[in-house]
Amino acid sequence: MPIRAYGALRDRMADVAGVVMLIGAAETGKTSLAKLLVLDALDKGLSVAYVDGDVASTVAGPPACVGLKFVEAPSDLDPETPPAEMRFVGSTSPQGVVLPHVVAVASLVDTARAQAELIVVDTSSVVGGVVGQTLKYHLWEMTKPSLGVALQRGEELEPIIGMLRRFLSAKITTAEPPSDTAPPSPTDRQLRQAEGFRRALSGPLQRWRVQTTVFAPTLPEEFDLDRLDGMLVGVQDDEGRCLGLGVVESTGGVLRVATHLGEDMRGLRLGSLRVDLETFATQRVRLRQLIFGI
Repeated sequence: MPIRAYGALRDRMADVAGVVMLIGAAETGKTSLAKLLVLDALDKGLSVAYVDGDVASTVAGPPACVGLKFVEAPSDLDPETPPAEMRFVGSTSPQGVVLPHVVAVASLVDTARAQAELIVVDTSSVVGGVVGQTLKYHLWEMTKPSLGVALQRGEELEPIIGMLRRFLSAKITTAEPPSDTAPPSPTDRQLRQAEGFRRALSGPLQRWRVQTTVFAPTLPEEFDLDRLDGMLVGVQDDEGRCLGLGVVESTGGVLRVATHLGEDMRGLRLGSLRVDLETFATQRVRLRQLIFGI
């Protein structure tokens, strides 16, 4: 996107500080606008942070995670630059994981407040239905943005905008996406996500033998360990931070996690996806059904 894009909108936001939340469907230019706002803040000499809450197409860490970057130079926004911190959500869609998704974003915004004058929050592209509205409501409630920017092609965001203004007195400005943006096809989305998992999980992975006690949620007694085979996990430290991703492998009643991060691992958070380590294709899993069979 050209550096001059959204010129009028950015001019209106010249004196905005605190948390700015971007809302929009897929391919409406949220991430591009977020980068422009971050660069504008850098030009003004502000300290700035970027929280990427789009777990399907993140540029601050791998898919299924929310990432935080403290940006001091444009290169910090490159997807290859690792985030300062991450939180594991465990899915590339908020459906079924609204609570951990909201907690992840709110936690990183709280972390960013201590160091940044401006915090730009990119949100999930799920904007329709109960899930989309519930997610945006609680994200706004917990992060308390000073301003929201809604990017919409028509009136698809009006239910969310109206709800946030009515119940949370939200200050939201709207803008139309650039004409050259178009929604991706389902195949394109799958390929992007597979590439994101490939970057996080490719190369020679170490296999670390693990006990059933390292998982959250806790596994019930007599649990069939083979049901964990292929499950995505967040590799956690002892302060609630996600260090990166892993995939569980179960063979003959022995559990191992394939990951690059075993040395610092203190626990594993179960996600809601199975990942094929050859193709990096994913399959959605309901955790309640996986663990309890219901």
